[in-house]
Amino acid sequence: MAQKQGRRVVFTNGCFDLLHPGHVRYLAAARGAGDLLVVGVNSDRSVRGLKGPGRPVQNEDARAEVLAALAAVDHVVVFDAATPLALIESLAPDVLVKGADWAAGDIVGGDLVRARGGEVVRVRLVPGQSTTRLVTRSSRADAAAARRSASQG
Repeated sequence: MAQKQGRRVVFTNGCFDLLHPGHVRYLAAARGAGDLLVVGVNSDRSVRGLKGPGRPVQNEDARAEVLAALAAVDHVVVFDAATPLALIESLAPDVLVKGADWAAGDIVGGDLVRARGGEVVRVRLVPGQSTTRLVTRSSRADAAAARRSASQG
């Protein structure tokens, strides 16, 4: 419907497990590439397959709710597949956005978007900002606190 009104639809996807400034800046840049931003969020099962048994930290409903509350985000869709290819096929976005850590040729659905005359945009990541880094730092802090507590007791 938005495209029929002449609006550029942008799609991006990810786990968005623990929202941090890197995510916020990334989503703002994605929204800046068009008129309407749709974010695909990996389901809990999908995240476990990608990141391992200790993830996600937050469940899919919580992650979708937080993303939907951001001004840059217009719609959130949870998907259960390993990749968002089926979602990209059905949505047919004008712009597909991924982080610059993805090589242009490795971006799932990029070929489909380009074949329809759309574009693929790679957004530079914010150095030092990642959910994996936050989880690792938190785990180390928990372990250090446990060691201190054991040595005091």
